[in-house]
Amino acid sequence: MKLKEYLFSQLAHTFFPIFFGLYFITSIIFLVKIASLTSVITMDFFELLKLYSYVVPTIVFYTLPITFFISIAITLSKLSNEYELIVVTSFGLNPINILKMFLPVTLFVSISLLIVSLGLIPKAQFENETFMEKKKNEANFNIKASEFGQNFGEWLIFINERDDKIYNKVKLFQTQDNEDQFIIADKAVLDNKDGELSFKLFDGKSFNIKDEEFNQIDYSTMTIFNNIKNDEALYQFTDSYSFWKFYLTKTNIVTDEFAYYILLSLFPLLSLFLTVTYGYYNPRYEKSKVVQWCAFYIVIYYSLISFLSKELYLHSIYIIPIVWVAWTYYLYTKSVKKQY
Repeated sequence: MKLKEYLFSQLAHTFFPIFFGLYFITSIIFLVKIASLTSVITMDFFELLKLYSYVVPTIVFYTLPITFFISIAITLSKLSNEYELIVVTSFGLNPINILKMFLPVTLFVSISLLIVSLGLIPKAQFENETFMEKKKNEANFNIKASEFGQNFGEWLIFINERDDKIYNKVKLFQTQDNEDQFIIADKAVLDNKDGELSFKLFDGKSFNIKDEEFNQIDYSTMTIFNNIKNDEALYQFTDSYSFWKFYLTKTNIVTDEFAYYILLSLFPLLSLFLTVTYGYYNPRYEKSKVVQWCAFYIVIYYSLISFLSKELYLHSIYIIPIVWVAWTYYLYTKSVKKQY
């Protein structure tokens, strides 16, 4: 029990500095991308913070597997360098016994990554897209008074006066299918509901002009929508479970992404044999190369799941783990198992 607590304390001392370092660097990259949006869309500090919160699950998902895998390997390497693992082995605890101590926390990390990737990331991406669409709609409706050549959706628009979201003496015009439509209104109000802009016109007239036909309509209220939203979307997001169920049963659009999320979430669990393979060594005869080997296998695994998830789709979920565990166990038996 004391050995397990000691191992976990050593793991914590290694894990948190690496994790927070990677998290900070990745956050800076995302913050720079978010800040660049202010050159196109006006946002205040709280809106920037809101956008950042939407990318937090993605940052955690891509930094945590790498950090945890490297941390276990470095922890074992550090204990080997200080001859502590040799002492532990002399008391009858082989590398498999050490792995069994790390197994519960590794399983917890992989399950947490599955929840983040399959549950939180789709929701966060949907909220991010909705927020950006709303801001773009607002940016697209930056109508100024007494200026020509401005648009509201497919309409050319001209206003005499503007008071915040209230517009006076509004004129709209569009040409479509050899038909001209002209609308005037004494007053109009801009309404933004869930990112969809609409223009409510009050007390005006609408004119439809064809080759040999002229129609006039007097109205008290009329609503015109700015159709900027993507109406071709296959699915309106409700929750993560329904999202994956819809796409996995009816389309192949996100099948490779689903497989990639699962395989990356399982990376710490599937790579435990690698941690002991390169974490165990005798410092009297060998030098630690754990960081180099960890970086090498991280690149190999990420490249493998990126390619095969697109080629094999859902089949990669069971093929890659079987191949990866078999290969890493083979490396373990050919090196550490013989000596310890």
